[in-house]
Amino acid sequence: MNGSATASNTWQTLAAHAEGMRGAHLRELFAADPQRFARFSVEQCGMLLDFSKQRLTAAALHSLHGLWWAADLPGWIGRMRAGEAINHTEGRAVLHHALRHQGTRPILHNGLDVMPDVRAVLEQMRRFCHDIHGGDWRGATGEQILDIVNIGIGGSDLGPKMATQALAAHRQPRVNLHYVSNLDGAHLATTLAKVSPRTTLFVIASKTFTTQETMQNAVSARRWLVEALGEPAVRRHFVAVSTNLGEVTRFGIDPDNAFAFWDWVGGRFSVWSAIGLPLALAIGFDNFQRFLAGAAAMDAHFFDAPAEQNLPFLLAALDVWNVDFLGAETRACLPYSQSLELLPRYLQQLEMESNGKRTGRDGQDAGCATAPVLWGEPGTNGQHAFYQLIHQGGRLIPCDFIACREADFPLPGHHDKLLANCFAQAEALMRGKTADEARAEMAAAHVPEAVIGRLLPYKVFPGNQPSTTLLLPRLDPHGLGQLIALYEHKTFALGAIWNLNAYDQWGVEYGKQLANRLLPIIEGRAKPDGLDSSTAGLIAYCRRS
Repeated sequence: MNGSATASNTWQTLAAHAEGMRGAHLRELFAADPQRFARFSVEQCGMLLDFSKQRLTAAALHSLHGLWWAADLPGWIGRMRAGEAINHTEGRAVLHHALRHQGTRPILHNGLDVMPDVRAVLEQMRRFCHDIHGGDWRGATGEQILDIVNIGIGGSDLGPKMATQALAAHRQPRVNLHYVSNLDGAHLATTLAKVSPRTTLFVIASKTFTTQETMQNAVSARRWLVEALGEPAVRRHFVAVSTNLGEVTRFGIDPDNAFAFWDWVGGRFSVWSAIGLPLALAIGFDNFQRFLAGAAAMDAHFFDAPAEQNLPFLLAALDVWNVDFLGAETRACLPYSQSLELLPRYLQQLEMESNGKRTGRDGQDAGCATAPVLWGEPGTNGQHAFYQLIHQGGRLIPCDFIACREADFPLPGHHDKLLANCFAQAEALMRGKTADEARAEMAAAHVPEAVIGRLLPYKVFPGNQPSTTLLLPRLDPHGLGQLIALYEHKTFALGAIWNLNAYDQWGVEYGKQLANRLLPIIEGRAKPDGLDSSTAGLIAYCRRS
């Protein structure tokens, strides 16, 4: 099998199934099987996953289940849980599931149980949240902290920021959270304009405490604070999430106020660690623990459930089906929840940074298409933007609809309409509208025959757009923890199926290397030797007086 599911008999069988699906329409599949929803949906962990609107037959679904064994998912899960260095290019274990582990079973890394250190950091976070919320931690002027600014980028920003917004209904009163990530000074400057140095705490999130974007923003925030309150104030207004205590101390932060995490925690999988400190400050530590417990529940499900009932694996298998066998190049993430507005952006990093690769674990070309381009917007806003293209643009665009049975902000008259729109869009994408249906609809509205003939081509919808609908009971800390862990494990499963290392990101590192080479040239401290004409011309234009 050469280490890859793509070389398996299962892969060849799926290719034959896909060929047999050409010309089939989803409305015909539903008409032929009144029990299609029951056969193509799974209810687990309090969630309902409906994939009956995917272009699938029962035989094709059975073959997709076979990817569980063809990719050796049980083996990869076992290696991850055993602390093996499955991030082989960086020689690192992948143990973010340990950060939310609820039991007493040891989780080993290099023969040592990591759980005592994990619990020690959680206890440090609990005490700090208690001190901030209780008013025991005060700024240099003796005033309580009212605003918290998290400075990080990538996984040190997107995860906690997304979760903070998603759980706005559970936020602590009085404490306001702000997130700064972009190197563009506009991001920090506009944030500082909203807060007072006397009542603001900065959380600097950088494992190495050398990340360029984060440290430039941190230095500028420090200057702003010192100009207002003086140098000694830094120790009362800055804390760090880092492992580089030397750099933390040189910055002026008390090392006792540094929250650790470990090299077996990848950035985009780190919201469960001390990187989640701003989230814990936003929603309270008890809710943060519920968030961890939700993720742990999804861990248990993924580790133990069979392929046919395994939610993360099923989502991964559907991606493989659409990308590798039906030819989809993108996937739309469409949460019908304003609180999940940032989820598509978060999943962009999680999935495209993890599996946006062409080189397999064996150093050879993966031999198949991998991560699709992921994009999206909350409903119903997206309906008034890009849904037109999905309905009639002629491209295959699988969609993930995500909704909650209960509203997190239950204003009368809103949630039922929201759900109606969500379900209607999935139905419309599946069914489409034939020319006969469009003609009958206009005739019933007494549209003149001449107008019907002119408008008819524009009123036809091809349909047959595949979608999955994921229904959560409600958007609370436990449910959000489950949802994020669901997509984490889906990403892991996809990496196994495509034979990729989902935990490195060399493309990101390359861009950073080039930026460091260009910076002294842009600043005028070095000559533009060895540059291509485009890059040299752009720099020359910016340096023109």
